[in-house]
Amino acid sequence: MSEETKNTEEQVVAAEVQETATPVVETVEETVNTEQFLADFNWHKYEQGIEAVDEAKLEAFEKALEGTVGFVNERDVIEGTVIRITDRDAIIDINSKSEGVISLNEFRYNQGLAEGDKVEVLVDKREDSSGQLVLSHKKARVIKAWERVNNAHETGEVVNGFVKCRTRGGMIVDVFGIEAFLPGSQIDVKPIRDYDQYVEKTMEFKVVKINHEFKNVVVSHKALIEADIELQKKEIIGQLEKGQVLEGIVKNITSYGVFVDLGGVDGLVHITDLSWSRINHPNEVVELDQKLNVVILDFDDNKSRIQLGLKQLSAHPWEALNTDLKIGDKVTGEVVVIADYGAFVEVEQGVEGLIHVSEMSWSTHLRSAQDFVKVGDKVEAQVLTLDREDRKMSLGIKQLHPDPWTDITTKFPVGSTHTGTVRNYTNFGVFVELEEGIDGLVYISDLSWTKKVKHPSDFVTVGDKLEVQVLELDVDNRKLNLGHKQTQENPWDAHEETYTIGSVHEGVVKDKNDKGAVVTFADGVEGFAPSRFLEKEDGTKLGKGETLKFVVLEFSKEYRRVVVSHTSIFKEQEKKNVKAAVQKAADAEKTTLGDIGGLADLKKKMENAAKKK
Repeated sequence: MSEETKNTEEQVVAAEVQETATPVVETVEETVNTEQFLADFNWHKYEQGIEAVDEAKLEAFEKALEGTVGFVNERDVIEGTVIRITDRDAIIDINSKSEGVISLNEFRYNQGLAEGDKVEVLVDKREDSSGQLVLSHKKARVIKAWERVNNAHETGEVVNGFVKCRTRGGMIVDVFGIEAFLPGSQIDVKPIRDYDQYVEKTMEFKVVKINHEFKNVVVSHKALIEADIELQKKEIIGQLEKGQVLEGIVKNITSYGVFVDLGGVDGLVHITDLSWSRINHPNEVVELDQKLNVVILDFDDNKSRIQLGLKQLSAHPWEALNTDLKIGDKVTGEVVVIADYGAFVEVEQGVEGLIHVSEMSWSTHLRSAQDFVKVGDKVEAQVLTLDREDRKMSLGIKQLHPDPWTDITTKFPVGSTHTGTVRNYTNFGVFVELEEGIDGLVYISDLSWTKKVKHPSDFVTVGDKLEVQVLELDVDNRKLNLGHKQTQENPWDAHEETYTIGSVHEGVVKDKNDKGAVVTFADGVEGFAPSRFLEKEDGTKLGKGETLKFVVLEFSKEYRRVVVSHTSIFKEQEKKNVKAAVQKAADAEKTTLGDIGGLADLKKKMENAAKKK
């Protein structure tokens, strides 16, 4: 389209507008820019055939109507009256030029709606395309509800809400027609285990949080309770005194104690203050929601940490202990606690005595208390010490049995042989129990005549039966020296005849180190071959596991020592061979010289014979 054609069309449109809207054009100066005029022109009114009106005059007209009877603004929330109800709608009079119609669906929550009721409505449109006033009760209710909710949040006002249903993590509450969330933690100050008890109940709440972006509201019933509790707490704390007895409700039970609600103030009853008797867990004494009386034992300066006691309300069991009970008396009780060092026995409720492990058996070999008793056992014991002031008692079990060391010299005289049980061993020997309370020590040197035992565990194990002989007996110090090898004949008596110095025997290299090798012979005797005596005839060294002949260089019955050599066998043979060769050479030399002497004699005889002739 050319510029000339475009200008021509704009002139035509301007002419039409001027002809149709003469009143407006008359007030417009001829200098108005055409394009600006077209941009501001009300095309809607032009298309609808409405006579153009000056906007300034229209606004003035609107202001003139304000304040007159029946005038309303769109988006206003006002009160109306139900003047008629049909099957589908409610006709509402808001004292305007016409009534509004609202669907009954917006009054579902109010099934008792009747003519004459006052209701809040929102002016959605003053006129629709048919000139009808458009109202909405639902929108008005939502707007008013948010106003009330915001106001309640700002002022802290207490509001009523209807608990509609449960949801994940809490409840849904209707507040002013808005669905608000009630977290489970905000229902009550104590943990709630049954949420269903609150469904379809009307309760008081505080609005604690509003998210305007997502239109979320959070309410709390706990906040109201806490406010009341805070007042009660200040009043209670102000009256607290040590030794005061109060009634409380068990709020929580832990492994270390019980929390008791004293009416807004919590106190702790430690597990040791629940009962005079020893208990494993507080739930053995109390249960949740139980009412009980407690005494205030202590509290901090702010009275925020209150220590309570339950057992202190009853007399200490030691005060009721039989006054006739004395040292040496027998008592019966139940094992309640076991430690490595002993067992605690409850002889009466709340009265315990300790049986030290050393008082459980006459045996001097110390063992753990678990070897003698277990928790729950009924035991009989003798009172060894009794201190009523410090409330301590020590007991003994072994005292109820005769002391086995009383006739020890009769039962286990020196030189007698017995079979005992290996109970323990150390680096230097083995502890053997001959009977309950009688332990003896077998030194490592008294275990075997022939074997060189490095550690007792190489020879015996705990629990083995071992034959022993009583070597020494010290009654005063309760010491018994035993020997195992003494129960057997000393093989070294026979070995002395067998392993004479210079005798040769076949043996196996059992072990080898830098100093030499241990050689084992057929009868179990072990000998030692120094390194210099391990060389073979071909110049190599003997290796572990090799079987060869050895010559005895040294024998000691007292120290059970045999020194042997393999090298000496062929070295000695070499010496013998050299000696034989030397002897042979000497003999040969004698023969040669003899022959020479005979020839000389023969020559001399021949010469003498020749002279005679």
